[in-house]
Amino acid sequence: MARILTFLMDILVMCCWAALVEAKYMKYKDPKWPLNVRIKDLISQMTLEEKIGQMVQIGQSVTTAKVMKKYFIGSVCSGGGSYPVKSASAETWINMVNDFQRGSLSTRHGIPMIYGTDAVHGNGSTYKATIFPHNVGLGATRQVNRHISINFLKALLC
Repeated sequence: MARILTFLMDILVMCCWAALVEAKYMKYKDPKWPLNVRIKDLISQMTLEEKIGQMVQIGQSVTTAKVMKKYFIGSVCSGGGSYPVKSASAETWINMVNDFQRGSLSTRHGIPMIYGTDAVHGNGSTYKATIFPHNVGLGATRQVNRHISINFLKALLC
């Protein structure tokens, strides 16, 4: 019985040791290092495909978590008329963006994506959202404070 217990303990120790050997310290994820050191570390580990993918922005309509992971996409944008489903709620948008983000974070470097939306009037692709006049129309009113307030609100709502 003692031999079996010793044998099992040896296997457990070897498994733990193997896991530690495979674990790699990632300097670029350590906030104690200066930003330029972290950037150089990350870029030195990236393949050409990963670097290209990080410089690419694709439209929301062609994006999936699988695409984000496979092509290392760095940014997604919802342009005019681009939405997950007709009459999409804020929760539907959140779930869609989170799914894309999970795809990005599941790559070997775990680099988060940047998500952008064309929201010059507010987020008109979200069901029941507030829509504001275009900046040209707002500027024509000559009410600078109102223009600033509306742009601040658009940033909060999007």
